[in-house]
Amino acid sequence: MSGGPFDAEAPLARLMLLASRWFDAQSRELLAQRGWPRLSAAQTLLFAQLLPGGITVAELARRLGTSRQATHEMVRGLVSLGFLELADDPRRRGGRLVHLTPYGHELVADSYTVLRQLETTLPTRHMDALRKALGTLRLSPYEQS
Repeated sequence: MSGGPFDAEAPLARLMLLASRWFDAQSRELLAQRGWPRLSAAQTLLFAQLLPGGITVAELARRLGTSRQATHEMVRGLVSLGFLELADDPRRRGGRLVHLTPYGHELVADSYTVLRQLETTLPTRHMDALRKALGTLRLSPYEQS
C-alpha cells in the first residue's frame, strides 16, 4: 500500500509536529529537573500564545482551538501556580487580560535557555538550514500581534 499515513517519507507537516512535541516534552522534563512545577503540553502551548501587552481568554481560546471554559480553567491553574495574572483590560469595560507575572517571566526565560540547550544537541548545519527555511514563512496569522 502506498500513500498511507505511515509511509517512509512522511509529510513535512507531520515531521514538524512530531519535532515540536519532542522539543516540548524534553523541555518540560528538563524544566522539572531544574525545580519548576511539571506543566502539561497544553499549558506550555498556552505560554506560546501570550502577548507582551496581555491577551483575553477568548483570544487565547481561539488561538488554542479550545473552549473559553477550558482555557479559563487552564489560566486559573497557571494563576494558582503564580505564573499568570488577570488584569483589567483598559480597552474594554469589564474585560480582563492575561499577563505573565514576574515568576512567569522567570519561567519563560528559563524555558528559552532550555530550548537553546536542546538545539545544541542537534547538528548545527541542520538547525541553521531549518531556521533559515522557517524564517521565510509567515507562520501564523497573529504572529504580528
